[in-house]
Amino acid sequence: MWAQLITTRLKPGREDDLPVLLEQLRAVEQPGSGLVRSTAMRDQNDPSRVYMLVVFESEEKARARENDPRRKEALQTARATMAEVFDDNWEFVDLTVVSETSP
Repeated sequence: MWAQLITTRLKPGREDDLPVLLEQLRAVEQPGSGLVRSTAMRDQNDPSRVYMLVVFESEEKARARENDPRRKEALQTARATMAEVFDDNWEFVDLTVVSETSP
């Protein structure tokens, strides 16, 4: 498995828009994309800071999903929302999943 941790900040006053954006992103997800799970989190000590952890079957599937023209077209509304909700400072950390435990 492969994962990516994405960090960004909400613009002031845009906290209530996060659930709307997350729903837009869920709506464009296509079966077979390789996405295993996606988790969005806000920092308890700095609620403007948002972390998104997306886990994929493999990096190859993640990159194919990223470059899928159907997905790019479907994401137009979500991208517009992201421009309104988030600042321009994004950090992407690529991760190799070495272990996962569930109860």
